[in-house]
Amino acid sequence: MKRARLQKPEEYARSAMKAIAANVQTIADEIDYSEVHSLISDIISAHQNNKRVFVMGAGRSGLAAKAFAMRLMHLGLNVYVVGETVTPAVEADDLLIVISGSGETKSMNEMGALAKAKGTRLDSVTSNKESTLGTISDTAVIVKGRTKVSASGMDFMERQVIGSHTSFAPLGTMFEISTMVFLDGVIAALMGVTKKSEDDLKKKHATLE
Repeated sequence: MKRARLQKPEEYARSAMKAIAANVQTIADEIDYSEVHSLISDIISAHQNNKRVFVMGAGRSGLAAKAFAMRLMHLGLNVYVVGETVTPAVEADDLLIVISGSGETKSMNEMGALAKAKGTRLDSVTSNKESTLGTISDTAVIVKGRTKVSASGMDFMERQVIGSHTSFAPLGTMFEISTMVFLDGVIAALMGVTKKSEDDLKKKHATLE
């Protein structure tokens, strides 16, 4: 089997990384941090009132949700990932955080609505404020996908990454990467508020791996 001949693929990888990082910075500057304040307040309130935090998402957004749940666990929160076999039923005043780029994933919206009907607070991270999820959420943090950056003055790789051409950051990649970075920022904020250090988090790190 012949190996495909690529023109400096390592340069494509490096250029893509730089362009993606630049886009994450742009997206970070466009977030409404009053909504972020509300999200962090909701998480702290659930923790202080001995309520549970549930997180969910589909596909790669689900992986971002799981990574976030792991760090919340390290912080000492009572957290569950929706869909896991050991996840209990939600109750009134619990907190459900849904991650969905489109905000229109049917299963996510249906479960979110069911949780709200039980009195659960619903927060979300989505790229579409006017979506079904954005509309029904108590707090919706908008993390944009590809940014509306002018393609003028950019090289071919940069135009690919922001979506001016077929993208090397396909589908929901920019939303998922930006959301991962955003949620790690939320963890950093929670560490500051709760006065937790990295050593405190290490105490909760899994030892059976």
